[in-house]
Amino acid sequence: MVQPARDRGRALSAAPPSGDEFDYVIVGGGSAGCVLANRLSASGKHRVCLLEAGPKDRNPLLRIPAALAVLVRGTRYNWRYETVPQAGLAGRLGFQPRGRTLGGCSAINAMIYVRGHPADYDGWAAAGNAGWAWADVLPYFLRAEDNLDFAGPLHAQGGPLSVASLRSPSPWSHRFIAAACNSGIPLATDFNGPEQFGAGLYQVTQTAGRRCSVATAYLAPVRQRPGLAVVTQAQASRLLMTGRRVYGVEFVQGTTRRRVTARREVVVCAGAFGSPQLLMLSGLGPGPHLQALGIDVIADLPGVGQHLQDHIDYTLNWRRRAAGLYGLTLGTALRLPREVWRYCRHGDGLLTSNIAEAGAFLRCSAGEGPPELQLHFAPAIIEDHNRRLVFGAGFSIHVCVLQPASRGEVRLASPDARDAPLIDPRFLDAAQDLTMLIAGFRIARRIGAAPPLAAEAHESLHALESLVTDADIAAELRRRADTLYHPVGTCRMGGGRDAVVDAQLKVHGIVGLRVADASIMPRLIRGNTNAPTIMIAEKAADLLLAE
Repeated sequence: MVQPARDRGRALSAAPPSGDEFDYVIVGGGSAGCVLANRLSASGKHRVCLLEAGPKDRNPLLRIPAALAVLVRGTRYNWRYETVPQAGLAGRLGFQPRGRTLGGCSAINAMIYVRGHPADYDGWAAAGNAGWAWADVLPYFLRAEDNLDFAGPLHAQGGPLSVASLRSPSPWSHRFIAAACNSGIPLATDFNGPEQFGAGLYQVTQTAGRRCSVATAYLAPVRQRPGLAVVTQAQASRLLMTGRRVYGVEFVQGTTRRRVTARREVVVCAGAFGSPQLLMLSGLGPGPHLQALGIDVIADLPGVGQHLQDHIDYTLNWRRRAAGLYGLTLGTALRLPREVWRYCRHGDGLLTSNIAEAGAFLRCSAGEGPPELQLHFAPAIIEDHNRRLVFGAGFSIHVCVLQPASRGEVRLASPDARDAPLIDPRFLDAAQDLTMLIAGFRIARRIGAAPPLAAEAHESLHALESLVTDADIAAELRRRADTLYHPVGTCRMGGGRDAVVDAQLKVHGIVGLRVADASIMPRLIRGNTNAPTIMIAEKAADLLLAE
């Protein structure tokens, strides 16, 4: 397992004195943690401490949308996890980038704003999670949203999170939409509207062409709020407990070990990998696993770290020389100074691109029901998460299985919080996931060969046209498929012995502790997971303040 680089030097922000007491302590300054820090401190009645393991979000690259192509490769703002060897991916180690700064993944992601399908949340409620049906969660999506382009009952204005249409989408993104329509996929004007099906441009979390991370939206405006302490470069090492009651958090900042205590509750918002890791380090998790590492078992919770789900994705690439396509070319290099000036002066142009500009939701099987596949179109060649640079211009179509049947797990590598957890998504473990991804590959390849995408000659990478049989395609998928960066489920909400939190997000059998992030999702939603994570935190704030 490759351990990601971590800052071990002097902290960027002073910690509160060891033993300082707050009403709420939040672990993780990502998408969920920033929301909670804002909402819990808003009344002025509560003292709130937010702990973030990464540095502050001061780098200008974090504001430039197209800089995500660089951020996903870097280490300062990215944990850059890897999975254990994946049998379903021909033994390869999968890549698992995660945001490591204020704003978390919303500081380095593709900014796509998608809520999922209403059936996703109705399914959560039907599984025994009262209060999480679509009608229950929609108000929290609306509370967060400030949509600059769409209105009506499914959209809102005035929330902290700026949601907008792309200012300067590539003409090739419109070509993709036309090619999808020519392949039998309907046009979609709003993926968060009454109907999710179809092909169209994504809305993004941007304002005036700048990235609007959750830290920008929720945290920056209130950083000076009395009673709110934001502590960066603070790696949580364990929860402080008396019996089965959590009363604080121990964390390491630089070379100093510190503690903060919570009069009311500790809320863990460290994500699908970090949240189960912290619970297990604290003795909350599968008893035999913890005992094998010498960790005292406080509560045998076998579901901690289990039920890991992620969107398995394959990228089809085509080389093409044409205006409007991005890539490592002399033309792009010569154009860049002009684009920098345009971005700084007007907030538009190439640098406002989120790269994955357009996409589609569709079914690959007969019958009715919610979508089964999601496509992302990029007017650029993207190979191995952009870690392998390909010279030249082109475009790519990504296809992912929206509700995979495969289930993986997160385990501790050691009792040391600084060691990366063992991540095993078990991609393509379920045969039906492979069958569906093969069908999606054929659909995406057909779109890539349809006009106007194929109006002029272009060449595919990896000889996509030569893959004829399902066996040929399956072998290619195992060679190159990987995550779409949407891990969830490792602190699953529900009842029963293998669930971790209840519908109030309280950890079963533990007092003073909740988990509020993507790890609580009982099942992966049909779409990108950042907006649903924000919704979870908005609802969690109400649950906390109600008590």
